[in-house]
Amino acid sequence: MGTREISNSLRKALLQGENMSLLLYQEKLVEHIDEWYEGLKDDRENFVLVITERAGDVAMIMIDKDKNVYVNEEARDQLSKVWAKNYTKNTKFLLPGIADHINEYVFSITGITVKKTPKRSKAIGMGKKFSN
Repeated sequence: MGTREISNSLRKALLQGENMSLLLYQEKLVEHIDEWYEGLKDDRENFVLVITERAGDVAMIMIDKDKNVYVNEEARDQLSKVWAKNYTKNTKFLLPGIADHINEYVFSITGITVKKTPKRSKAIGMGKKFSN
């Protein structure tokens, strides 16, 4: 299966809400959780997302810095919460690279660091009139 087919399977699972494969998760992903968690800690990231695909089936896990492991649909839901307003945009942007990594290396491993954006505040004195 080539990158195009992998990309189509990923699109169905990640953007169209198709079910993912628990069997594929058990066969390919579960044994590496500790290894990926250590990489997450070493890189000081908030999450690591790992996705794989085989014959049209997709499996994914998302591990957070507290070692909570989210599997398949639960991982997709958690990722959509983390990316909130940008889930679809980010997923569409990353899909070609994820498909390439899966085609070449079996897994796509992505570290995610969440940065909080500062709240906007008014400049001091903004909108006030001062008289001397």
